[in-house]
Amino acid sequence: MFKKILVANRGEIALRVIRTCKEMGIKTVAVYSTADADSLHVKFADEAVCIGPPASSESYLKISNIIAAAEITNADAIHPGYGFLSENARFSKICGEHDIKFIGASPEMIDRMGDKANAKATMLAAGVPCVPGSEGIIKDFEDCKKVALETGYPVMLKASAGGGGKGMRAVWKEEDLLNAWESARTESKAAFGNDDMYMEKLIEEPRHIEIQIVGDSTGKACHLSERDCSIQRRHQKLTEEVPSPFMTKALREKMGKAAVKAAEYISYEGAGTVEFLVDKHRNFYFMEMNTRIQVEHPITEQVIDFDLIREQILVAAGVPISGKNYLPQLHSIECRINAEDPFNDFRPSPGRITTLHAPGGHGVRLDTHVYAGYSIPPNYDSMIAKLITTAQTREEAINKMKRALDEFVIEGIKTTIPFHRQLMDHPDYLAGNYTTKFMEDFKIQPIQE
Repeated sequence: MFKKILVANRGEIALRVIRTCKEMGIKTVAVYSTADADSLHVKFADEAVCIGPPASSESYLKISNIIAAAEITNADAIHPGYGFLSENARFSKICGEHDIKFIGASPEMIDRMGDKANAKATMLAAGVPCVPGSEGIIKDFEDCKKVALETGYPVMLKASAGGGGKGMRAVWKEEDLLNAWESARTESKAAFGNDDMYMEKLIEEPRHIEIQIVGDSTGKACHLSERDCSIQRRHQKLTEEVPSPFMTKALREKMGKAAVKAAEYISYEGAGTVEFLVDKHRNFYFMEMNTRIQVEHPITEQVIDFDLIREQILVAAGVPISGKNYLPQLHSIECRINAEDPFNDFRPSPGRITTLHAPGGHGVRLDTHVYAGYSIPPNYDSMIAKLITTAQTREEAINKMKRALDEFVIEGIKTTIPFHRQLMDHPDYLAGNYTTKFMEDFKIQPIQE
């Protein structure tokens, strides 16, 4: 087992990893930028190393600084969390070259699954259902037109190196294709330094349902059931739940088998997520695979009483998995609390938290790195907390979430708490009747003074 793990991340996920390491008797090293010197992950780690100024490119994305921090503290493993370098094949490779275990996917696996066009080709070869569309990168606009006609409108243009909704365009008719092609490529080039595009059939009324998997060094994999991530704004998830209200026993079995087949076909090692689009007829199609821990992993942990970070560490240390598939025993919902103003188009709201009262009680979990007096820097993602409620039924979990949101007080900045509170009263949400298009029609109501 590892003696010391450096956590190459910040905020609540860094604190989350540090907590499990402490429970396993493993020493921890926090890294931080000068903007994060007062974050809780820095205070609770055994050691902390400043790796640069606030800009991510000069700190959390600077591989040389992170490797240097690992070497001077004698860390024998690095946990990358999510975001930043968690799916960076070069970082994974450099860790290996310095005899530091990267607690995540191998460079080869990240390369194979990180490029969406290659990932789709791999899944087709594995026999996993995929959305109809191009067989790989589209060569040019003439090829684009041909593929669109063969696939049938509406279609979705996607950046091969994409993420976070960038480089994606829905196209409903041929006369709009050229503009979509040019604007998507321009956006992708600016965001990722790569303008390669591929195309898929646009799935109407889609649900975004993902399957959590874990694989070990023997090539064996298991699944830990699904998460429904369909409530999204501009392709960014806002809330998630497990089990999905759309799920059936038969569909869960099919999707679980497909996810395990995908993981075992590529001999995947570590925790990962196979993401699917599911249409209104419950046909499901592979979308992408994330080769890291997910933001929404706590709801999986809650419904099966399982520590996914611990499992990541064990697998990285060469411990084989049990091979057992897990089914949800409870119902769990996660609300992502962002420092954003939901009444002003979710505009970021960095600044100093003057007052904070955390909700509590049975079945309430709060993952956060902030506290009263903490100043949220403007340099990073705006998520500051994850509020998770767990109960015997979906109705109980929603009622518990309403109560917890009412208790959750954060002053000094704007947050998405009011949005989530209104969401929990929306008739379609209460009925479990939502798709990835839900937020297009959702209107937040002003709060009456």
